[in-house]
Amino acid sequence: MKVSVFGIGYVGAVTSACLADTGHTIIAVDTDPVKVQCITDGRSPIIETDLDELISKSVKEGRLSATLDAKEAVANTDISLICVGTPSKKDGSLNLKYVELLCADIGKMLTKKDTFHTVVLRSTMIPGSAMNIALPILERESGKKGGVDFGFGNNPEFLRESTAIFDYYNPPKIVVGALDDKTAQQIMALYDGIDAPRIVAKIQIAEGVKYADNAWHATKVAFANEMGNILKEHGVDSHKVMDIFCMDTKLNISTYYMKPGFAFGGSCLPKDVRALRASSNNKGLKTPIFDALLEANEQQVQRAYNMIKESGCKKIGMLGVSFKAKTDDLRESPLVTLANLLLDDRFELLIYDVNVYRAKTMGGANQDYINNVIPHISKCLVETPKELTSAAELFVIGNPGEDFAEILSSVDVSKPIIDLVRIDKALESREKYAGICW
Repeated sequence: MKVSVFGIGYVGAVTSACLADTGHTIIAVDTDPVKVQCITDGRSPIIETDLDELISKSVKEGRLSATLDAKEAVANTDISLICVGTPSKKDGSLNLKYVELLCADIGKMLTKKDTFHTVVLRSTMIPGSAMNIALPILERESGKKGGVDFGFGNNPEFLRESTAIFDYYNPPKIVVGALDDKTAQQIMALYDGIDAPRIVAKIQIAEGVKYADNAWHATKVAFANEMGNILKEHGVDSHKVMDIFCMDTKLNISTYYMKPGFAFGGSCLPKDVRALRASSNNKGLKTPIFDALLEANEQQVQRAYNMIKESGCKKIGMLGVSFKAKTDDLRESPLVTLANLLLDDRFELLIYDVNVYRAKTMGGANQDYINNVIPHISKCLVETPKELTSAAELFVIGNPGEDFAEILSSVDVSKPIIDLVRIDKALESREKYAGICW
C-alpha cells in the first residue's frame, strides 16, 4: 500500500520505518527540513533502539522517502496517517492546532484527487476529537463526505519509547476506528502479517482505548510506588511482595474488577485501604493514591444519588442492597450508604433483596445488624418483587441479582431505570434507561 505519514516525530518515525519494513511504500512528511533530511540520508531523526538500521535499510531499498511537500505526498498515496504532536496547554487540555492545520491542508488536497483517499488519525486525542474537530475540517475544506467520498478513521498506537520497534511487531492489540467497513479493512490491512488481537470499533471507542491504557499505566506506576513506600516503612521488601502479587492472573492482573459500575464495599476493601492509610500516616507517609481511592468511591455513591434526585421521582425501588449479589453481607455496602442518603432526603424507599430479607430472621451477626444497626433500612425491605414494582416510580439496580432483569422486563416502560451494574443489555433499549457510567 502507498502511505503518507505526516509528522516525523517519535510515533511518525517508528510507524514510517516499520510500515516500510513490512513492504509498504512510505512517504514521510514534515515541516522540519532537518527531520526530512535525516530520513533522506537513511538516518533516524530520534534516538530509538534499532530505528537507524531499519530506516537505512528501507531507504536503500526504495520503500521509504521523506518530503516537505504535503501535496506531493497526498497525491501519490492511498492513505495518510496523521502522527503530529498534540502537546498540553497550560490548563492541561490538548493543543490540537497541528492536527487542525494539517486536516485543513489535507482537505484542500482532497479536492484535487479523483481516487478514494483515506485519512487516519494516529495522534493521541481526547475521545470526540476526531468526529467533532478533525472530520468537520476535512469535510469543509474538501467539500466531500467522510465515509463516502473519502475514508476516515483512527488507529491508536501502543508503542513504548526504547522498545517501540519490538512493540510495533508484538502489539497487545491492533485497534481501528472507522466511519465505514471499507476504511476499517484498509487500515487493518496495514498490519497484515502481525499476530495480535484485531479490534474494529467506533472511532470514539478507539480514542478512548488509548486513554484508558495510558491512565491505567500511570495508575499502576503510582500504585506500585506508593505500596513500595508503605512496605519499606514496615521493613518489607516491596519487590518480593509485588513479584508474588503479579503471579495472580485470576484477580490482580486480569479483567476482574475492571468493568465500570458502582462503588466497592464489603468487609475487606474499604477496611484494608483505611488500615494502610492509617498505618502509613502514623509513620509520616502521605498516601495520595489510597486517599483518592476512598474519595473516588464516595463520589460514585454521590453520583448515583444525584442521578436519582435529578429524575424528580420520589418513590424509589432498589433492587439489591447487599454489597454483592448472592450474599446477605451488608458490611460497608455502598448501597446501604445510598439508601441512607435517600432516606435522609425524605425519599420513599422500597428494597427488594431476597437474601437480606431472609437474613432478618436467620439469627447471627447479619440479623443483629439489619434489625438493630440499620432498622430504618430494614423497614424498607419487601418480600416480593410485586410489592416493589407496583409502588415505585423509579428503579435502581444495585447489584446483579439473578432475577432482577426479569423483574424489570415487565415494568411499565414509562418508569425510569438507573442501572449501577449493567445487568442486562435488553433493558438498555428502554427510553428511560440510564447506566451510571455508560
